[in-house]
Amino acid sequence: MITPALPVSRATSDKSEYTASIDESITAWALAARGGDPDAVERFVRALHRDVVRYVAHLSADPQAADDLAQDTFLRALGSLHRFEGRSSARAWLLSIARRAVIDSFRHAAARPRLSDTRDWQVAVELAQPCGLPGFDEGIALLDLLAALPEDRREAFVLTQLMGLPYAEAAEVSGCPIGTVRSRVARARATLVGLLAEAEAPTALAA
Repeated sequence: MITPALPVSRATSDKSEYTASIDESITAWALAARGGDPDAVERFVRALHRDVVRYVAHLSADPQAADDLAQDTFLRALGSLHRFEGRSSARAWLLSIARRAVIDSFRHAAARPRLSDTRDWQVAVELAQPCGLPGFDEGIALLDLLAALPEDRREAFVLTQLMGLPYAEAAEVSGCPIGTVRSRVARARATLVGLLAEAEAPTALAA
């Protein structure tokens, strides 16, 4: 039996417990969808669509293609549901597919000339809420701060701090050891805090 609906609000202060509860529901829907339940398919897609769009917008060099990449991800996932056994959360499994979809898009576009190497973080930032770092409520742009991070640290930070994945699942998605993810997140946070301090320094001096 699958959970009838996702929680509509955070009824507990324990974020990890809340995330685990959602992941259990989503994984149950994925398993039910594998068995041919059309309602479960709809709930599974609806529950994870925002996460997939946010993640591919982060990874893709062409953020305008985020919706197409998300659609490709779900098409791949639904075609592979018969192989999903629930050994990891459905969200981690789906984000791994999203990562491969983006990599394949890079390969497909490799022969075409690029007009710009600038990555647009607006989509990811609009869909994400800042998680615990000071200064975001004072108008400092998260997209500018994230753009300053090395790509591997940025991915680890987005997965764990903005999307809420446990470190173990972020490691599974990224294809690296959990200790590496922890190190990347710690370094990313240190860099972001330093950048925030630099950004706020002129205001403090003026005051």
